[in-house]
Amino acid sequence: MTGLVRSAWGAPSAVPPPPPRVWRDGVLLALVAVLAVVEGSLRTDLSQPLLAVIALLAVLPTVLWRRTKPLLMLIIVMVPLDLLLPDSALYSSLFVLVIVYSLYRWGSGRDLVLGSGVLLVSLGLTFARGEGFDELVGGFALLLSVALLGIAFRYRAGSRQRSLDRIRMREREHLARDLHDTVAHHVSAIAIRAQAGIAVAARDPRAAQDALGVIEAEAAKTLSDLRSMVRVLRQGETAELAPSPRLDDIEQLAGTRPGGAAVVVEVEGDDDSIPPPVAAAVFRLAQESVTNALRHARQVTRVDVRVQADAGGVRLSVTNDGDVAASPTPGFGIIGMMERAALLGGACQAGPASGGGWVVTAVLPRVGWAP
Repeated sequence: MTGLVRSAWGAPSAVPPPPPRVWRDGVLLALVAVLAVVEGSLRTDLSQPLLAVIALLAVLPTVLWRRTKPLLMLIIVMVPLDLLLPDSALYSSLFVLVIVYSLYRWGSGRDLVLGSGVLLVSLGLTFARGEGFDELVGGFALLLSVALLGIAFRYRAGSRQRSLDRIRMREREHLARDLHDTVAHHVSAIAIRAQAGIAVAARDPRAAQDALGVIEAEAAKTLSDLRSMVRVLRQGETAELAPSPRLDDIEQLAGTRPGGAAVVVEVEGDDDSIPPPVAAAVFRLAQESVTNALRHARQVTRVDVRVQADAGGVRLSVTNDGDVAASPTPGFGIIGMMERAALLGGACQAGPASGGGWVVTAVLPRVGWAP
């Protein structure tokens, strides 16, 4: 039991962290303030209506900080409303349930333990004042429902955040693999040139000098790729020493699929001048976009893949003519594509096309991936 309490006490706050303030907070504050003033003016069963309204208006701003400091806000609200003015409670004071929800939705383990104690003390005082057993059970049920609602949303948000973290990790691993392949290619070229330079140095100094020039250029590229590799996280999976995909490899996606959908690929620009990590990322984005179109789009007959490489970077557009049910949030596959583009300093977007169908666009700079 001690270990359980210690574990609950040390639990971290909810992830992702809460927004400090949103526009709904101001609306809630204004609405409760108006209701409190109207209620204090109309109710005749309150012993101290003016004092009750003033006390509620004084603690009402706690809704603005309920996410970042839920325990402190709960204590600030409970003391005047529950302890000092028990006989003049306004119905508007039910806004405290929003504070209770915030406690279990955003609070740390320490906040949850202490806040639960505060709520239990409040229920005990309610029973001690002679409110009756039914009032105690009803209040407990109401607080428990709000607490469980906050915990449910907390778990849901945490589960989605963990899924997004796994996607980011996977994209970093894929990008690290591409960078590893590129570096391995450069190092192999350096080793071959060094061996050739040693072999001909005695009889042809000019050839040895040329070999040194190639080694210098390859070494510079390798260092640049290594700097990028430092920025990504890769777990202990051995990568294959294979050439990284290039822009020209995107043409391999063209063709007619078994379902009858035609994939048309158009690549424009100088492929050789695009840094290998950028070219590999564009290939992966195009490949994933085509796969998603063929897998998820309904009645798709054509998928157009267009790649343009210029001095600014690489632009990718993948459009299909199928019917796709738009989701309120992007799927994990699309989120993974966005993460890959962001790692290289670019951007990726997906959504319905203006003329029907679905379009994925991505822009990757030539040098944005470098530190």
